[in-house]
Amino acid sequence: MLKEAHTVLPAKDLQRARQYYHDKLGLDPDQEHEGLVTYHTDGGTYFDLYETPNAGTAQNTQMCWSTDDIEAEMRQLREHGVVFEDYDVPGLKTVDGIATDADMRTAWFRDSEGNFLCVTQML
Repeated sequence: MLKEAHTVLPAKDLQRARQYYHDKLGLDPDQEHEGLVTYHTDGGTYFDLYETPNAGTAQNTQMCWSTDDIEAEMRQLREHGVVFEDYDVPGLKTVDGIATDADMRTAWFRDSEGNFLCVTQML
């Protein structure tokens, strides 16, 4: 039976990615193996970064964090140099980096490896 799932993100340069996650997101790995690092979150989930030349090729959201206050979260991330994406395409428009629909507010950014990450606040 399938149980808990976790995210695995690619990194062309694992050391550069580790530095980004430390400096910009305030995260440090809990486990390290050859070519792989693992981060555990406060919510009990975890994600891996692994080294591969295929990093940065996805054009979709690859991982998302939940927050109770998206503006405060974005303010803190911006203070650490995170740049949020802006969209104005059919079905998706951001205002100050945030897309809002009936159920949630979401903001996207890319990490040092080109992975699309997001922060979401449920309404």
